[in-house]
Formats: sequence, C-alpha cells, structure tokens
Amino acid sequence: MTEPGPKADLLRYLQDARDALLWKLEGLSEYDVRRPFTPTGTNLLGLVKHVAGVELGYFGDTFGRPYFDERPPPWWYTEDAEPNADMWATADESREQITGLYRRAWQHANRTIETLPLDATGHVPWWPEERREVTLHHILVRVTADTHRHAGHADIVRELIDGSVGLREATDTMPEGDQEWWEKHRARLERVAWEADHS
Repeated sequence: MTEPGPKADLLRYLQDARDALLWKLEGLSEYDVRRPFTPTGTNLLGLVKHVAGVELGYFGDTFGRPYFDERPPPWWYTEDAEPNADMWATADESREQITGLYRRAWQHANRTIETLPLDATGHVPWWPEERREVTLHHILVRVTADTHRHAGHADIVRELIDGSVGLREATDTMPEGDQEWWEKHRARLERVAWEADHS
C-alpha cells in the first residue's frame, strides 16, 4: 500500500512497530528471547506471540475473516486456554514458528485493511455487548498503539539483556556517549532521585 492517505499512514506506523519488535529478537539465543525479565514474566518471544494473536483476532474475527479454520492452537483465546498462554512460548514452539505466525498475521491483517474501508464495522466478540461494534479505523488505531506499546516493552527487555537500544539497527536514536558517559549519567539520575526523595 503506497498511496497517501489516512489508511496508508496508519498502516505505515503499524508496520514500523512490527519491524521494531521483530528486530529486538535478532542475534539473541533461544534462552534470551524467552527469559522472563519482569515479575509478571515479560519476555521478547512472548511479546511477539501476543501481538500475533492480537492482529489475528482484531483484524480477523472482528471483521468476519477468521484466520484459524476450525482448530486454533491451544494458547488461542478460548475458555480452556491457560491464563497468559499467549505471553510466552513453550519449549515446543520455536522462534521460527512464532515469528512466522506473526508475519502471516501481518499478511492477514493487511488484506483486511486493504479490502475494507476505514468506516467498515465489525464486532469484537470478547468485548462487552454494548461496546462490541467498532470500525476498522478504531481497530487500526488501537492495534497500532498496542503494538508500539509492546515494542517499547521489548526495547527495555533487550537493553536489559545486552545493552542494545534504539528503534532500528542503523538508527539507535540515542545521544552519543561511551560506556563511561552512560554510567555517569545513570549515577547522576540515581543521585537526583535520592535527593528528590530526601528533600
């Protein structure tokens, strides 16, 4: 989709977040992409699995275009799914399976976005009845915001793993500074935080 306009703009920003999220996995071991880095278990591969499910649900089921025919995977949003099953990968689920599913989710979502007008209505089956009716525009904004949010989570997790930062491989969008500069900067922020708490 290359024509200018609101739909193309929204899709471009969604794709930026998709690409950034997958880039955060590059060069890491299987262990590192699965390691939980927060008390709630946030991990890189789980974030990708989650956003794949988000896209398939919102751009698929919501608009009568389900991705899974009859048997969704056991982690899919069903009544018997384990809580939080979409936020981590089992040992049997490979990185390639999950990133491949995410890329197929993009294709499925993009076909919905390209086929329907922004004012097309859909129904979100898992929302309360009084709020279920939505437009494609609403869902596109929602999923774009959600994907950027999770890309931000991935930024932090990746920095904790190996210090890598930035939006893209060629552009880290960070001020220039060597390790010593960053250590001093962090120490200064720690000192300011302590002073603010004790003033």
